[in-house]
Amino acid sequence: MGLVTAHQLLHGANADISGDTLPVVVVRDAHNSYGVVVDCFIGERELVIQPLDSRLGKLPDIDSAALSEDGSPVLVVDVIDLVRSIEKLVTQGHLRTVGHGVDEATQHHRKRVLVVDDSLTVRELERKLLDQHGYEVEVSVDGIDGWNAVRARPFDLVITDVDMPRMDGIELVTLIRQDHRLAGTPIMIVSYKDREEDRRRGLEAGADYYLAKSSFHDAAMMQAVVDLIGEADS
Repeated sequence: MGLVTAHQLLHGANADISGDTLPVVVVRDAHNSYGVVVDCFIGERELVIQPLDSRLGKLPDIDSAALSEDGSPVLVVDVIDLVRSIEKLVTQGHLRTVGHGVDEATQHHRKRVLVVDDSLTVRELERKLLDQHGYEVEVSVDGIDGWNAVRARPFDLVITDVDMPRMDGIELVTLIRQDHRLAGTPIMIVSYKDREEDRRRGLEAGADYYLAKSSFHDAAMMQAVVDLIGEADS
């Protein structure tokens, strides 16, 4: 059984882990079990669970909501989603060590890049390239997945394809630019569409850089990344 903090999973403030014991909630699916370190145990509550508004889409790791006795909102986690998020952290090598007395705020963190592309080959190519240059990388399989990711946690850069199912890259760029919390996030489009009108459409939607896959090479992409957000540890 692995151990991970709820702070890392839910992208909250840094965990203050101290004392002789850790409060841990065990989550599992049919194959694996994981321990999630929480701040404290409050106790059992009887709540009336309500589904989330469909306009919010699927929130990562959240299933539904309720109101506590004092009227404050409570989010109910999706255990299956939570297990998948833990497995994703493990497979991508992003799971941070849990230890007493570790102040995560003082630890050095690499710049984080989100790669959004429905092609597994392209995703892996870009992920490995960025990782080799020291960036922390997360991947999304289409625009909806990418939109959920950028709303759930901060990124220093978003790299997206254009042609994708469910939501294309232009829609994703437009939504990011329309959200006041995300509007300043640098965005690079990497697409097979390399006509001038395609490039203009991407830049007019709000992308900061447009790179055609037909002329893609490692040096060009990495130079663009450095131009937009600097070196991984700067």
